Amino acid sequence: MAGSEPPKAKPRPIVRIGIFLISHSLLFSVVCCTAGVVALLLLPVLAKNTYISENALMPGSAHTMLSSQDVSEANKFVHDITNLNLKPTGASIGIPGMVAQHMEGLGAEVSYHKFHPELNKFHPLHFFSGPDHGKIQENWTCLSYGINAVGIIRAPRGDGKEAIVLVTPYNSLKISLGEALSLGITSSVFSLLTRVTWLAKDIIWLAADTQHGEYAAVDAWLRDYHTPIFGGLETLNPETCQERSNSYELKNSPVTGADISDVFRRGGTMAAALVIKVSDRSIEVERDTLSIYAEASNGQMPNLDLINVVNYLAVHGQGLRVKVEKLWSLHDSKLLKVLGQFFESIGKVARKLNPEWKFGVPVADYIEGTATLASSLYRQALAVPTGSHGAFRDYQVDAITLEISPTFSPYNKGRKTEFLLRGGRLVEGVVRSVNNLLEKFHQSFFLYLLTSADKFVSVGVYMIAFALLVAPLPLVAASLYSDGTKQDFSSEKDKPTSSSASFDAITFKSWKWLHAAKTVFVVYIWSAIVTLLPYIISQVPDCTPTNSLIIWILLSVFSLLFLRSILGFSFSFISVSQLQDKDWALLKSVTISAAFVGLCLMSVINFATAEIGALLIVPMCLMATPLIFDVKAWSLRSLTRAVCNLLLTFVGFPPTAYIITKGLFEGFGSVDVGDFWNWAESLWMWNSATYLYICMVHLPCWALCVYILLHHH
Repeated sequence: MAGSEPPKAKPRPIVRIGIFLISHSLLFSVVCCTAGVVALLLLPVLAKNTYISENALMPGSAHTMLSSQDVSEANKFVHDITNLNLKPTGASIGIPGMVAQHMEGLGAEVSYHKFHPELNKFHPLHFFSGPDHGKIQENWTCLSYGINAVGIIRAPRGDGKEAIVLVTPYNSLKISLGEALSLGITSSVFSLLTRVTWLAKDIIWLAADTQHGEYAAVDAWLRDYHTPIFGGLETLNPETCQERSNSYELKNSPVTGADISDVFRRGGTMAAALVIKVSDRSIEVERDTLSIYAEASNGQMPNLDLINVVNYLAVHGQGLRVKVEKLWSLHDSKLLKVLGQFFESIGKVARKLNPEWKFGVPVADYIEGTATLASSLYRQALAVPTGSHGAFRDYQVDAITLEISPTFSPYNKGRKTEFLLRGGRLVEGVVRSVNNLLEKFHQSFFLYLLTSADKFVSVGVYMIAFALLVAPLPLVAASLYSDGTKQDFSSEKDKPTSSSASFDAITFKSWKWLHAAKTVFVVYIWSAIVTLLPYIISQVPDCTPTNSLIIWILLSVFSLLFLRSILGFSFSFISVSQLQDKDWALLKSVTISAAFVGLCLMSVINFATAEIGALLIVPMCLMATPLIFDVKAWSLRSLTRAVCNLLLTFVGFPPTAYIITKGLFEGFGSVDVGDFWNWAESLWMWNSATYLYICMVHLPCWALCVYILLHHH
């Protein structure tokens, strides 16, 4: 028909799906959040057996070459070191000198590395660039310096471009028997590697002096290894260092005539590193136990192939019982037992329908896997290294800590030789496998969660749970924005105004979300101030962790009130008569959008932190509604929602969330209010992104949710 309007084009299917999901955002949120939690609980069931991706590693393909003679010499070395504790201080050249002489006697290139303890304080301007390494402790003396002994074996078949590092931490002031045994294990392997012809990578033995901390000693050596330095032990004025003059006698000791250099020696690019430790406490199990520690700062993990090689050689080669950290508090959980029985029943039904469907695990395996998975998530989310191996990950070197716990008392001489032999052969096998590599570890996974020493969950599986948790956020934000502006448009259409005035009003109303964005922006400015406050608080002398936390909270509240009085939180550009009940919805929409962006960014840096954060933030953001509405409604549904909001807000407060999480995982008996300050302090000491997440993502979202709950318009 002439003059009729052409039919409107239908929106594309993807647009229609989006509109449908937005209009049913409540149902979609419930389904996705429930599915996200279920997917997280299913991870132990979906875990796969570990496998070695790099064929060149070939663990166990060669017979061990470590002989009883190597172990006998190592046993004598352990005996000499332990006897050194019985001698008076200054009666000998000390443990570093003895270790260096032993290295030189085996035919290695030996040098000393001297380092000083550094002030490691929070500095906001150095957060991303690392700590200020130029500052040392005040009133230092020569006695405050640590001395690492470093021995290098040059590979006969190599070109000096790659190296494998063996680290043995020990306290040079008073060495324990476990530390002496770890030196003995490495000594036996080092003695063998000086004679073999198949070595293609340099071997570096770092005997790290841990009198100022295990991590500090390794980190100081790595920093100098990757940074050009000039001079050696003589860089300090010997005239002012008479307190430790024996450190200058180490180079030309009359005992062996060893030619030990004070010049910093280097090998090639590090292919891998092993930190070898022996526990001082014996365990009451049938077999010696090997514990593997792999977490580094910001949840970084070494290549899974390195853990797989160690696990394979320990179990199949030396008969050790391998374990990774688990949260023992979950072993007695009745809820996990019920879930395990449920998943086991589903697995039986699935196998009856199709024998090829391998779903479900025994109840005991599910509980064990969940406890290990929770520990893996918890340790990665803490973002603090679980050992000195974390220093290597900062330089993109794959490293793990191997802690062997013997079943016998270390003072039992009859089993000490056997223990040294098994430990040495394990290290020899790992070195031999890494020696076969023609390139760095790259084929296996770097992003994974362990459910046992031989089972893992890859990034492609565990990201599903996180994606399901955060998926409702953008849809709910769009739905709230649509509801907040739809009412404005309809009310303006009903008013008898001119077309131009109506258009201006609608345009003004459609941009009202900018005022909500202003409130969110002010809160994020406040969160940046809160992030920097510990720099001021740390300057207060003799302040306990509990007092520091209280000062931090009080200063945060004061700064928030100060910003509110200056910049304002309310929609100041609109009169009170213009305010509608849906103004809080626009604020909630912008808050949810900011939370979604923050969680997605954090998932790229540290998935474990983002996953735990999503479990706390997403329900809190989705549930937040003004309490006054629920009180006025006075129904069972509204009161239940109000109670849930108050409970989520209480649990979502960062100090409360940390204390509850630590109490559930480690027991409430050891929890103290000041623990949150200690944890926050450790995070900024390690330049951890988790600290930024707590202060710049979690805290502002919590504050905005509280503001929405207290909304009274």
